Amino acid sequence: MTQLRIPAVYMRGGTSKGVFFHADALPADPVERDRILLRVIGSPDPYGKQIDGMGGATSSTSKVVLVSKSARADCDVDYLFGAVSIEAPVIDWSGNCGNLSAAVGPFAISEGLVEGIANGMQQVRIWQANIGKRIISHVPMRDGEVVEDGDFELDGVTFPAAEIKLEFLDPGGVGDDDGGAMFPTGQVIDTLDIPDLGKIEATLINAGNPAIFVDAKALGLTGCELQEAVNNNPQLLKLCETFRAHGAVVMGLAATADEATAKRPHTPKLAFVSAAQDYVASSGKLVSRKDIDLTVRILSMGKLHHAMTGTGAVAIAVAAAIPGTIVERTVGARKDEICFGHPSGSLSVGASAVVRNGTWTVVKAVMSRSARRLMEGAVRIPA
Repeated sequence: MTQLRIPAVYMRGGTSKGVFFHADALPADPVERDRILLRVIGSPDPYGKQIDGMGGATSSTSKVVLVSKSARADCDVDYLFGAVSIEAPVIDWSGNCGNLSAAVGPFAISEGLVEGIANGMQQVRIWQANIGKRIISHVPMRDGEVVEDGDFELDGVTFPAAEIKLEFLDPGGVGDDDGGAMFPTGQVIDTLDIPDLGKIEATLINAGNPAIFVDAKALGLTGCELQEAVNNNPQLLKLCETFRAHGAVVMGLAATADEATAKRPHTPKLAFVSAAQDYVASSGKLVSRKDIDLTVRILSMGKLHHAMTGTGAVAIAVAAAIPGTIVERTVGARKDEICFGHPSGSLSVGASAVVRNGTWTVVKAVMSRSARRLMEGAVRIPA
């Protein structure tokens, strides 16, 4: 056999796609594992197309997921996510993918990793190994099978499907069971000194994934930009990456800005926000300011995301529930449920926040997504 054959499933989760594996189908050695996964996806590719692999040449489609039965008493499966760089030989394991989180439950059920399957709504308890957090996925079931068809519509996904509800438990802080520091500097707003920009206010938050929120005007933007306006502007992309990299250093996620760019392209995410306003989404759909609380755009792996990352939505919900953040200030009031506009349309998210010992704590963030198994069998790579 001239090629290796590795069992895999190609799945859509939310507005992302990725190749899903049983963790034990891959080498235990992380170097060898990553070498195989890079070849599966088709990276690194100097042409930026990933023609010789499963990747789709965007940050939303250059992803891998490893799932296994969990040894934890409070979880059914462990879920590890890798963001695969397109041009560089790098897989960033530093954060979660909130969109593909929606596909983990259906994958785990269909692959026999969850016990006690029942009809109706099946709860799958997920340990998100990248950030050390729990996710509860509510997956619809019928006749012992995952229900994938339905009428739930998600802006950024063309076809309707069955709704999957996700609860991100204790999303504030990443990397340990206690949640760590939701605001790594201890402030809800920091002033960053960014080359070529000067001193800019930003909210640095660990919620779902590390994220940086900044007012769109600080970047010279309106907040209603679509992908073409940002991704076809190399100077703007470079400026945004400089901002993101310097924010990573302030958050303690990288020693230098250069290290953040080279080794940690997935997190933190940089997002820019603006007040609710009318605009036309990428689908041609009119988004009315009357239907949303604010507009948000987020960059992922160096490019503007075509919709909204799942963990970005979690961070937005959490920031909206905490007084004084850039997001809460833009909305104009603290809210436990908000609807925000993104390039493909709008999305509603919620966060349950309480004050404990004089400090705001977020118990969970909730959002809905959909997922579908696109292909199953095996991926092949040269031996």
